[in-house]
Amino acid sequence: MQTDGRKETPTERADRNWIELLQELRVMQTGVQILTGFLLTLPFQSRFADLDDYQRTVYLALVVTSVTATALIVAPVSVHRSLFRQQMKSDIVTLGDRITRVALGVLALVITGATLLVFDIVVGRTAGMVAGACVLVVLAVVWVVLPEVLRRRG
Repeated sequence: MQTDGRKETPTERADRNWIELLQELRVMQTGVQILTGFLLTLPFQSRFADLDDYQRTVYLALVVTSVTATALIVAPVSVHRSLFRQQMKSDIVTLGDRITRVALGVLALVITGATLLVFDIVVGRTAGMVAGACVLVVLAVVWVVLPEVLRRRG
């Protein structure tokens, strides 16, 4: 039994943690799907031909990063399917947690890069870099710093 006030076995805890992880992955997956869909439609827009080499490079890096984020977000489910009924739920949850943390980092890069690209195209290169940097800082504060502050208080 755990000492945090919950009366659950290690197996029950692993099951609960797995369900919570899946809920988090569902939230991330929706955002990544929308962003990836947006990115995949860009080459079919008439203005895409007007992009300069820098913008095309950023775009292609974003496609690769977005597809990587998608792969990482789906990976815990794939691991679970591969190891189903092997009495490895705790290991699956631990690996899923680690993969999800990496996926959040990659997702932050996709969101940052997409913001950079849009601002670069609409307003200009400097505005794109500033907007991208601001988004990266906001994501770092909200996704890393605030949880760490709460963890230390707890």
